[in-house]
Amino acid sequence: MLTSLRIQNFKAWKDTGPTRLAPLTILFGANSSGKSSLGHLLLALKQTALSSDRRRPLQLGDDKSLVELGSFQECLHNNDLNQVLKFELGWKLDTPLAVNDPLSDTALQGDELNLGVSLSADSNGLPSVNQMIYALRQQGATRMRLIYEHERGALPALRSEGYKLKPSAAHDRSRLDLDKFYRLTDQTRAGYDNASFATDFALSTEAMLHRLYHLGPLRESPRRLYLWSGDAPEDVGQRGEHAIAALLAATQQDRCIAGGPGEDGQRFDAYIAHWLQRLGIIHSFDVRPIAPGRKEFEVMVRTHSQAHEVKISDVGFGVSQILPALVQAFYCPPHSTVWMEQPEVHLHSQVQAELADTLIAAVQAHEQGRPRNVQLIVESHSEHLLNRLQRRVAEGRIAAEDVAIYFCRRFAGASDLEPLRLNAYGEIENWPEHFFGDEMADIAGRTRAALERKRLAMQRSSTAEAGSLKP
Repeated sequence: MLTSLRIQNFKAWKDTGPTRLAPLTILFGANSSGKSSLGHLLLALKQTALSSDRRRPLQLGDDKSLVELGSFQECLHNNDLNQVLKFELGWKLDTPLAVNDPLSDTALQGDELNLGVSLSADSNGLPSVNQMIYALRQQGATRMRLIYEHERGALPALRSEGYKLKPSAAHDRSRLDLDKFYRLTDQTRAGYDNASFATDFALSTEAMLHRLYHLGPLRESPRRLYLWSGDAPEDVGQRGEHAIAALLAATQQDRCIAGGPGEDGQRFDAYIAHWLQRLGIIHSFDVRPIAPGRKEFEVMVRTHSQAHEVKISDVGFGVSQILPALVQAFYCPPHSTVWMEQPEVHLHSQVQAELADTLIAAVQAHEQGRPRNVQLIVESHSEHLLNRLQRRVAEGRIAAEDVAIYFCRRFAGASDLEPLRLNAYGEIENWPEHFFGDEMADIAGRTRAALERKRLAMQRSSTAEAGSLKP
């Protein structure tokens, strides 16, 4: 689970500042305020980790990648090749990580890992790593740091703080190098007698990025038939195209989801149907083969208790648009981070409010008697979702510290990320101006217009009445 994020000189962002990420993190803001580009960088990091090209520090993507960012220059703030792209990530470790020094028999342990990276353009305009810093932390305190530096025109250097690295006899500083942006090469590690722990740092980074999933704002249209051969997809896809396959796979695997500790779990398909019903979208939901042994499946829904059962393609668009969000939130592996863009799209305002309860349930869900510890980072424009979330904090259904809310806006030529202070009573203590538009201006304008129209109507009525009294 990601705990912190900071991005500098990436697209619209000059500097996000240190950003706390909670189990449920919500990003609000106007269109083109930079919300989506935060997730785009994370996707670029993931596709770099998945890439077979170990020499490329940042995989910017193409039309077949998770994200396509164009050239490195297009990634930089104001397209300025003299800028240095920096990012810092912090994440909670699933299990504590131990750094054992075989030379001194000392051991350090941490429950959180931080990674900071700086990249600048080389002579060809391609990204090159200037600095990579790992920090192992325990209960908020830094136990050790591993620092790789390679400034232009200088030899690369590797050093540590809180842990003494010992170069081997054949140590060659000129051969120090990285794989991608986060991993010391085998040759670099071999140059030290006690640097094997760096492999654990890199593996933890890969595990964190591999468990990062994205659901875009435009989901696939509903189909009359869905093909499923029995495979389990990694996720529902960025357009939700694998949502039905994921639902069928989870159900076939007898996965059961519970709302909390001690609660009885429900079979995966039943749990998704439960939330569709609770959202008020449909009365019943079922996915079944068109005939025994067939690979074609149809999704049948009943909109209310007296309605006929029909295919999902024959009902409103909202069902097919919210379904991938529900499936992804509960289908992803434990300790995953899911970045969702506008899960409320095509939903009625009341359903948007109920969606907040679904998001809370997803971060609090249990599976096989253990917390799933799933993190949701949600881009939204829904005031109704926020109002319900504030209510649930006030009711104690979710702790204020388990929620982080940010307002994105353009300011002085760059995007600005303002944290909203949510207290234990569900109140936002620093409500931004024009957060959801200027509501008071609309109310005042409506009132003035109504009074003026009433005044004119009375004036016309008086004039007409005076005219009728003339002899």
